[in-house]
Formats: sequence, C-alpha cells, structure tokens
Amino acid sequence: MDLSYIINELGEERDNYYRAVSPPIMQSSNFCFKDIQSLRESLAHEMDIPFYTRGHNPTVAILRKKMAALENAEESLIFSSGSAAVAAAVMSCVQAGDHVVSVQKPYSWTYKLLTNMLSRYGIETTYIDGRETENYTQAIRPNTKLFILESPNSMTFELQDIEAVCKIAKANNITTIIDNSYASPLNQNPISMGADLVVHSATKYLNGHSDAIIGVVCGTRAKCEQIFMSEYMTLGGAVSPHDAWLMIRGLRTLPIRMERIAQTTPKVVEYLAGHPKVEQVLYPFHPSFPQYELAQKQLKAPTGQFSILLKTDSMEAVERFCNHLTRFLLATSWGGYESLIYPACVLYGSMNYAKTTLPWNLIRFYTGLEEPEVLIADLEKAFAVM
Repeated sequence: MDLSYIINELGEERDNYYRAVSPPIMQSSNFCFKDIQSLRESLAHEMDIPFYTRGHNPTVAILRKKMAALENAEESLIFSSGSAAVAAAVMSCVQAGDHVVSVQKPYSWTYKLLTNMLSRYGIETTYIDGRETENYTQAIRPNTKLFILESPNSMTFELQDIEAVCKIAKANNITTIIDNSYASPLNQNPISMGADLVVHSATKYLNGHSDAIIGVVCGTRAKCEQIFMSEYMTLGGAVSPHDAWLMIRGLRTLPIRMERIAQTTPKVVEYLAGHPKVEQVLYPFHPSFPQYELAQKQLKAPTGQFSILLKTDSMEAVERFCNHLTRFLLATSWGGYESLIYPACVLYGSMNYAKTTLPWNLIRFYTGLEEPEVLIADLEKAFAVM
C-alpha cells in the first residue's frame, strides 16, 4: 500500500457521500436505526459500526484506517490528546502490583501518569538510561509487565535500539509501548521493529497546523479492541469528528512538510553548531550527536526538533536571546508550520515542573516551513543582543 494512496484514498468511500473529494464531517453525537435488530447489531459491534460517537464515528473511522496503515499496524484508535492516548495504552497493560520500566525523561505527562497516578495503585516504575540496551535486562523484575520507550525523546533526543529492546521484551513476555511522535510514521515504524503499541501526539507532525489536539494508539486488532472496550470507552477520551477531519486534511501534506523540514533543519543546525555562543547542539542527525550511527540506522530522514546549550553563565542572557527572536515563536508543542523555541529556563520555579533536571541554558528548537535564511537571520539578531 503506497503512501499516496494511504493519505489521499484509504478509508474514503466517496460513493457514500455524493462523490465529495473531501470527506464530510459527521458532526453527530448519535445515530438512529430503522429497527431493533439494526440497533442490536450496532451495539454489539460498537467499535466498527456507528452507534454513539464516543465509540465509532464515520469521520474518525477514516482517520483510524489511515493511521493504522501508516504505522504498519492492524488497527488504531484516535484520542482527544496525546496524553490520553499514552494513558489508555499504559493502563491497558498494567494492574495493581505490576512493575514498569521506562526511559528517563519521558514526555512530561507520561512521567506524571507513572509517578503521580499509577503509583497510587501500587504500580512501580523504574527509570533507566535507555541508550544502554542492557539496562532494560537489568531492570526486569518478576512482576515487570511493560517497557516504555520514547525514541528519540523530545528535549534531549536520546534514542533506544528499538529492535534490541523489543527482543528482550518478547523473551520475557513484556509489552512494549513507544512514543513515535518525534519521528512520525514517515521516518520510523517501530511495529516493524517489534514494538507492540505505538503512540503519537498527533497534534504535532500528523495534524501539522497547530489547530487540533489529537492522540493516536496503533497496534494489533486484538489489543486495540481490548483498549476500546475498557480505557477508551470508560474514560471517554474520544476525539471530535471535526478535529479528526482537520487531521485528515493535515495528513494530505505530511510528506511535503516533512521533506521541507528535512531540507531546512540541517542548515539551521549547522549554523548553530559553528556559532561561538553555542556550547553544544543536540540533534540526532548531526555527526556530533553521541548516537548518530543509531539515528542513521533507525530514522529515515532528518526531522525538525533539536536543542542547543547556550554558552553563558547568565540565565538573563538566555532570556534576552529568546525574547529577541521573532521568527521562532516562543511556545510549547511543535510539529506545525511555524518555527518555535521552548527554553528550559521557563521550567525553573514552575509549580508543575519544579523537579526538572534539564539545564537552564538548554533551548529546544522546532523548525517549521520558513526558509532557512530567514531563520538564520533571526538567530543572528538574537545573538547580537544576548
């Protein structure tokens, strides 16, 4: 199944809606039936037949088919946010008394789920340096049920050897979940490397327009059915039909956007790597990155996120640099058309992130669709007043 077919055709039964090129938004919470037997049939197959939009909506169903195909999975579920997708996937794999092994510095809300919420129910988590595969083996206990990977992560970009870690998991009857938001399905397919479940903050690259909050879980049909009948329906983290339609629209341009980002970002990174006021660049596709060879093996093309450490002893200088950028917007999230920065110094003194281990001179960058010359000129102006 080729990429163009997946993003432009798959799931779009145009004969069912007047041959419209763009699928309609089925903005209905409820669906009615002509007789009791039809109602009974829909209720019995709520994951596949419209009954109530919390379970199945025709617009969302189109997106489910596309996401499963993009990740080489049998099935997918679409959630109202990336954190909802992660929570449902993780909760489906554990129960009271179980043990989880997670990479250090996972997505902040994954960390809060594991540390603040699941710990209430006797679920323990061990955080390891996932760059060393052997650390997974050493962390296994008799009650270990889940490995959580995030390769690369979204601030300092550590990678795991996905295939090697998944082999360890399978040998020990442990489920693997990996957050693939950084790479997107175009640049990395963890299921093909042995992962059981793949999760996305689809708000990022997959939607790509900074106008919808969405999450995705991809896996086997059996596992997705299990999640659907429990965490998905019970917790109610369903995406709206309108947001699903926005993401379908966003997928149309995903290959073009990723291609542009792959051309622009290395130019910006190379400029920063040679700048005297930059102490270090953290980018999996730069030869200075400690896991550069693994990145070349697992990731198909450069992506748009990287971080730098500014060479300064002054947090005020970091803030001055950030405040004088105009083409790099100061914002969280990433993956849209606009270039962004998110400085670690903002986490210092924050009620939500008081325990961050990130250095205050670290700035995370995301390169959007602007021309590299424009972005570099913006950086030069900010360095001049730093």
